[in-house]
Amino acid sequence: MFAINWFDVIPVAITFLVIAFVQVLNVYLHILSDNADPKKTDIVGSVTEAEVLSSEPIVTTPTTTSPKRLSISPRASLNASNGIPDCDSHEDEDTLSLENLFPCDQSEIYASKKISFIIDELIQTEVNYVNNLRKGLLNYGKLQDSENLPDGLRGEERQKVLLGNISEILELHETEILPLMLRNQRDLKSLFDEFALLFEKNNLYCYVSFTMGKKSSMQLRQENREWLQNYQTSIKDKLGIDSFLMQPIQRLTRYPLLLQQFISEFYKNGISCKPVLSAVCKLETRMRRQLDVVNQSEEIPNIDELNEFDLKLQGNFRRSTEFDAQHFPTKKKYRAKVFLFDRCLVCTEVRKRRLAYRQHYNWEHVELQRPLELTTSNANKIVNLLVKHPDKDKGKREEFSFVAAEASVVKQWLLATHKIIEIARHEQSQLNTFSLPMDLVLGVGLAIWLIWQYL
Repeated sequence: MFAINWFDVIPVAITFLVIAFVQVLNVYLHILSDNADPKKTDIVGSVTEAEVLSSEPIVTTPTTTSPKRLSISPRASLNASNGIPDCDSHEDEDTLSLENLFPCDQSEIYASKKISFIIDELIQTEVNYVNNLRKGLLNYGKLQDSENLPDGLRGEERQKVLLGNISEILELHETEILPLMLRNQRDLKSLFDEFALLFEKNNLYCYVSFTMGKKSSMQLRQENREWLQNYQTSIKDKLGIDSFLMQPIQRLTRYPLLLQQFISEFYKNGISCKPVLSAVCKLETRMRRQLDVVNQSEEIPNIDELNEFDLKLQGNFRRSTEFDAQHFPTKKKYRAKVFLFDRCLVCTEVRKRRLAYRQHYNWEHVELQRPLELTTSNANKIVNLLVKHPDKDKGKREEFSFVAAEASVVKQWLLATHKIIEIARHEQSQLNTFSLPMDLVLGVGLAIWLIWQYL
């Protein structure tokens, strides 16, 4: 038995108190620095954050360069022309309306046979989806064990290219989405709220990663088509690997369509349960936005002339938008597609079926401005990109002028960039924060105690 006295305890206690004091002081200083300049922002000019936040729903510009992809159809069945309001009248942000704070009687929802059928279909197709992914991984997840595997498919790296991150998608649905559907099938508001929370946490970004790797997977499958067909026959798989790898995007597309049917029946039956309606509209809006990002990410592999610039190191992809761009230093005008990542903005030139990389700018080096001359009708469609000089005394220079087809495109683009810049600023502030990990704290405390005990 160890005999512990005050001389043993005091050094360890002092160590912990000093470290705790440093952590509290750090948090206090961080709060003071935030409050010192609450209006600080890198998006300057005539557009305020409040104006951006009150802008129209997301509008994506059409493109002639993107390959054919799966997408959801417009919500024509939910618009006013059909006598049914759509979800845009219920903003996707949380509201403090009293009718949304208190639970409502959901029995009238389940009284509708069509709505009950839609919910049953949502859950049953989710079960089928998880089973299909599990079966597909069982069939094609261990190709390395095949004796006659061609060289083009050998190695863990090739296996990862072939299947992408489909195992991550399976884990998400198997451990998160399907369980929340099953436990909330009689409480639709909780089901929709919990599902929307996964989008807010960006848990479904795995679909973006999967889509970005789709082109490489298709090329690898095409190069080894004969062997894969023979393997499919040997394991008696009726659908094949192509059908298996199409299921994730098909499933992501199916969600908004089912929710649109739910909302349509909700209005047709005159159901008055507003909390459920607000929750499903919020979820449906987030699903559409996520699907937009997934569709846009399909073009990232088409960017060439990157040289040594690695897009995989730029953080999560957020969105892309087409502009008519003018590059001031070279005075060149061209059709541009601008990609927003967590760490930088990437500008590319649209060239028929491909995208040519032109420039990239880290967020800490750029500012975005709307033109000051707001008297013209086209002013709201323009945003200028300025680059900060490393020497603060030399100020900034105008780098790009981006002109969109619609003013709403610029507003939504500025909203997206504002969120990214805020995240980047928060991460940067964390890097400048002095904090000690708990394992180091415990290690130091134990070392002091041992030194005091045995010296």
